[in-house]
Amino acid sequence: MAFHPSTWRRAALLVIGAATLAMTACSSGGSVSNADIPAWKATTMPSSAGVVVEDSGKIANRDPLVKNFASVAAGSYVLTVACDGGGKAFFDVSSGGTRITEAGAACNGSRETSRIKIPSAGPLSISASSVDAPVIYAYQLVPAS
Repeated sequence: MAFHPSTWRRAALLVIGAATLAMTACSSGGSVSNADIPAWKATTMPSSAGVVVEDSGKIANRDPLVKNFASVAAGSYVLTVACDGGGKAFFDVSSGGTRITEAGAACNGSRETSRIKIPSAGPLSISASSVDAPVIYAYQLVPAS
């Protein structure tokens, strides 16, 4: 049985169309290259009363972004993290050079929370990183109630 050339063309176009659709379904949400980070943070993680530390920005490559805070009191806290752009971001929290926890968030704009305990007053460091860069991120630390 022989196929007409136009049948082959139609079949090839269907295969190309299906492959294109499959690739776009697996790609990340939107581009974060030109994202308005303050506007995104305002809707994803609005500031609340009692915020002890917070930060937001863009992870452009696989290098961690470290933010140091001079002094945070000892106690129980809730760390809320979020990111957008596809993949996952990780947030390492250290107090006085000792690692306290690592929190992760799927980069789909949803928030993740972790309860942490800071053992003694002193400097606090939060490192944000992602192997799925570029992504945008935000986090905040508030006293646990």
